[in-house]
Order: sequence, then structure tokens, then C-alpha cells
Amino acid sequence: MGMKDELIQPDRGGAATTIRLVTADTFDRTAITLSGPQRSLLAAQRFTGKAGQTAILPDGEGWLALGGVPDKGLSSWCLARLAEVLPAGTYRLAEESGFDGVDHALLGWQTAQYRFDRYAADAAAEGPRVLLTGKAGAIAGALAEARAVQLVRDLVNTPAEDMGPAALEQVAAGIVAAHRAELTVTRGEQLEADYPMIHAVGRAAARHHAPRLLHLTWGRPDAPVLALVGKGVCFDSGGLDIKPSAGMLLMKKDMGGAAHALALARLVMEAGLDVRLHCLVPAVENAIAGNAFRPGDVLRSRKGLSVEIGNTDAEGRLILADALTRASEESPALMLDFATLTGAARVALGPDLPALFARTDATADALLAAGRAQDDPVWRLPLHAPYAEGLKSDIADINNATTNSFAGAVTAAIFLDRFVGQDAAGQPIDWAHFDTFAWNPAPRPGRPRGGEALGLRAAWHMLQGRFGS
Repeated sequence: MGMKDELIQPDRGGAATTIRLVTADTFDRTAITLSGPQRSLLAAQRFTGKAGQTAILPDGEGWLALGGVPDKGLSSWCLARLAEVLPAGTYRLAEESGFDGVDHALLGWQTAQYRFDRYAADAAAEGPRVLLTGKAGAIAGALAEARAVQLVRDLVNTPAEDMGPAALEQVAAGIVAAHRAELTVTRGEQLEADYPMIHAVGRAAARHHAPRLLHLTWGRPDAPVLALVGKGVCFDSGGLDIKPSAGMLLMKKDMGGAAHALALARLVMEAGLDVRLHCLVPAVENAIAGNAFRPGDVLRSRKGLSVEIGNTDAEGRLILADALTRASEESPALMLDFATLTGAARVALGPDLPALFARTDATADALLAAGRAQDDPVWRLPLHAPYAEGLKSDIADINNATTNSFAGAVTAAIFLDRFVGQDAAGQPIDWAHFDTFAWNPAPRPGRPRGGEALGLRAAWHMLQGRFGS
């Protein structure tokens, strides 16, 4: 399951098969240097240098590979198709210095070789494709980001029975142990008292999937506080407002926000950013039983606001609200949350673009710029205050759902905003919210169908720029 770290190695001159990258514009010049039989083989393979095309040619006693790329500026995915189709072995790029962005493309070389085979007893064992590179300084970062992507994919791809709240706790505990961090887990009566909405959403689950709040802390106590929060709904039936069967098929991925938060927390610790890290994951299963919370119920929240339940299938914002309230109590310099929160975001932006909401333009702009630079785009939507009217309740401080179908991603973000507090100076906390899909519905080079990190690398590079040395 996953990938191997040795897929990218420093080039020390060892034996390797050559990969020549070409564009449609430069292919004719490349073909001139090839022998007649080589050109004939390319013609037989219908290779024209178009982006994504690959070809294999004999070369002396060995062979070489050709890969088509859009232009000389490589994206994260320019080497991915080669890593998917070439035979197992060791490779190096010819004229590596002639292309910009090779360090970006190292990521796709690795993520293309990801396989989730935990349950496939007869899965074919493919040998790795190892890439030697002269970009030695980029290797550590590329490996770390690929491992973070792998963690998100593994957690999201794992079925709910094996990735319930207890399993998420084990994952967090493993991360904590590896980085000398601390993990506090709140369950049972203490959860009901301190985080009443997390408890209410998760209380109908079986005992071995009981709800809990995971709170990971790391870093020197007087460093700037960075808070990461991730929605950990390990399976979402919709509760008593039950989803149709088709709507439940992918609900093992409803903890994708938690997967992003944990992967990002691990990146922060691995890189040693000078922050006081607080990573909070409310982990629940939104199940159906006689003690499930009901439409029309009014729930207490940690913040003290009362919440009327207009829809039990809008449960993610409830558990996030308690976690965001707790994170706010640390007066963070920055708070980011990740959640597979609304279908409305997918209707608006499709599966590839996480919807980004932010209180400040500076933070939003930094995240957008990092996403563009790292081929991990996000798209900003507004925290349009007038839409808060749709969350009014006749009997409580706020309703968790609107009665219309308009701007569902916006109203969900506005709901969350009510639970994000102020910093120590009494100013609104700098907060950004990612409404992400965490799933690839169709395979593309470097991105197989299944769980996916979307918005993770944008956030990571923004954090490096803000808190890195």
C-alpha cells in the first residue's frame, strides 16, 4: 500500500535508462538526431511529442524512453505518465537542466506509482521506477510532500469499518510518537460535557466507533500558534435525514478533512516550523440508532450558542464548530480547517477545486498563489454576510441548515465563522476554510481514482512562506 521513499535518488552517475523529454514544437529537431529505424518505430507508436505521450526506442545495446510534455516549464504531473507506463528500473532525465520545474515534477513521479492494495490479495507486485536527479536539494521536500499525499490517500481509501474514530486516533498516535508531540483524546462523559455537539453527532455509533476529539500539540510553547482542524466524519449515513444509497457510496471519504489536517501537521513537524502547533480532529460516525440526534433538536455547543438542527446530514459543521471553538481558545496566529463539507462546493467548482473561504485577503491571496505555483489550485468563494439570514432559527441562536438550496457552501462557511473567535488582542482570528472533495472520480497521470489530497500542498507552501526560516 502506498509508495516507496527510494523512488527519487541523487544522481551519482550509476547505470540508468535515459528519458528524453520533448514538446510538440521540439520533437522534429529531436527526431533528426535519431536513426532511421528509431524514427520508424516512433511513427509506428504514433508518437508526435504531444503532452502525455510516451515511447520506447532501442539505443545501442539498451533503450531510451521519450516523453511528451506541454513546454519547457514542467508541472507536477509532467513525469507522471512515464512513471505509470515505463518498465520497472532506474531512469534519469537527459539534459535535466534544460527544463524548468524539474523539482515540481519529482512529486508526480512518485504519486503516479501509488497503489492502494490493502485488500487485494492478488495485486500484481510491480517493481519501482526510480528516478535519478541532479536536483539533490529538492529531493527531501518532494519525498515529504509525496508521503503526505500518500497518507491522505491511504486514510480516505480505507473503508469505514477499518478507519473509524478509534483508527483515526491510532494514526494520530503514530504521528505523535514519531515527532515527540502530545496527544489528548476526549471521549465519553467528558466529551459530552466539553464538546456537546461532537458527542451528539457521534453518539448513535457502535461502541467501537464511539466519538472523540483528538488534540495534537507540538512545538515550543511561546512560538506563534498555528491551529489545524479537520473534519473526521468516518462514515456519514446522513443520520435520521438519511442519504439515499447512492449518496452513501463514497461516505468513507467524509473524514478527508481529518486526513488533510493530520498530513499537514506531520509536514509541519517534519520541517520543524517554528510554531506552536494545535491539530484538532473531531472523529465521529454519523450513524442511525434510537439515540441519534433528530431534526428539530436544539444542541448546546462548546461556545455557548444553541443550534437548532434543520438537517442531521449537515453534521460536519456541528463537530467542526466545537473543534474551532476549542482551537480559538489558543488565540492562534493562523487557523486553517479542512472538510469534505458540502455538495454545493462540488456543484460550483467540480471535484478538482477546493472552495476556499478566508477572513483576510492577505491569507486568501497567499493560499491562491501557493496553489497556482504548486499545481494544487484552490478557488476563493465569499463569506457573504447577508446569507447568514438563511441560518436564523425561531427557537435557537442559529440553525445548522438553510431551507433553500442557494449558496450551500457559503452558508456552511458562515456557520463555521460564528464559532471562530478572536485572538488575544481582541481581533478576529486569521482563519481560512477549505471545502475539499478529497477524491479523484477519474484517473489522471499521477492521480489515480480514489482518495486525494486537494488543497494540502497549497496550504503547506503557504505555511512555509509564513512560518519558515
